[in-house]
Amino acid sequence: MDARATFLLLQIQEVTVPGWDTEARITETMKYSKIETMPLTRQQALDYFHSPDLIGLGFEADAVRRRLHPEGVVTYIIDRNINYTNFCTEYCTFCAFYRPLTGPRSEEGYILDFEKIYEKIAETLEMGGTGVLMQGGIHPDLKIDWFERLFSGIKKRFPQIWLHCLTASEILAIAKYSDLSLRETIVRLRAAGLDSIPGGGAEILDDDVRRRIARIKCNTEDWVSVHRTAHQLGMRTTATMMFGVGETFEQRINHFEVVRRLQEETGGFTAFIPWSFQPGNTALGGRGWEEATSVEYLKVLAIARLYLDNIENVQASWVTQGLKVLELGLHFGGNDVGSVMLEENVVKAAGTSNCTTEEELRRIIRDAGFKPVQRDTLYRTMFLS
Repeated sequence: MDARATFLLLQIQEVTVPGWDTEARITETMKYSKIETMPLTRQQALDYFHSPDLIGLGFEADAVRRRLHPEGVVTYIIDRNINYTNFCTEYCTFCAFYRPLTGPRSEEGYILDFEKIYEKIAETLEMGGTGVLMQGGIHPDLKIDWFERLFSGIKKRFPQIWLHCLTASEILAIAKYSDLSLRETIVRLRAAGLDSIPGGGAEILDDDVRRRIARIKCNTEDWVSVHRTAHQLGMRTTATMMFGVGETFEQRINHFEVVRRLQEETGGFTAFIPWSFQPGNTALGGRGWEEATSVEYLKVLAIARLYLDNIENVQASWVTQGLKVLELGLHFGGNDVGSVMLEENVVKAAGTSNCTTEEELRRIIRDAGFKPVQRDTLYRTMFLS
């Protein structure tokens, strides 16, 4: 039994499924570690979602990870999430972070002033950070000129910082409130200093799901249009997925298919990042929603790695699932652990407050049998140890 199998055998008690003979299952599925897998069909992905063979699925996903990343490295980034405002007009049922523009709860809303944002970026650089992930709510008063002044001001003061900012929903709103085309909006934001675009706001890229959980938010084609336009302009973006909001397995596969097709068309995605819905303090969670299990998370991660083999990087998340499941995720297709995350507010608002340090992330990567490598936003390595 090799090191990967031993690791899984020692760790699997965290995600045990009744009736499994774990050691026998690992031995049986060792053959997968030597197979170069082909892209999944929809039916194969559906079969995996229904299958109880979590360990076999993990070995298949790990084979794809090793084919794409044979060097045995797992990457991470040091950056900061800056939420410039929590005011929002989209009222998504899964969000505990936003505040309405009017009414009693509007008193809890804020818009950060530029000096406060500059202060947060200075702190990030002092702590070894290389970029900021900046996102916020939808506010009709924040038009293109506000973001141009913000980004140009940041780049003037901190030319070395990488600005990975604004979800598709935010960019579409900026275009709408500024009476601009989508393309012109992205061109102007890039000229002001925007370097790349995060994949937030994707949730599940199936319009039946989107209408149910976020009826005001952009639809699937709108989300795709933002990323396609950015790719056409030479900008790189990421793709994300928030699952566990009552979607079917078929709708999860719809999401994978949308992302895979756009990547085939443009090649502009650097990474795919799935995470589970956190129901605490949300309207959707108030309906008695149960949080996705660790087993469910590992299945989604592994199937994503198999289905999206045209995207180089798949990120295992610790923010929603914790550090133990993160470590397992590195044997279920993940080759990146995301950010040390010097600041995070959105998931914390839903009552989930996992935290970590660079030292701890590097230890977890080593304990899982890999070399930790700091990267930048575009997954270019910074140093080895």
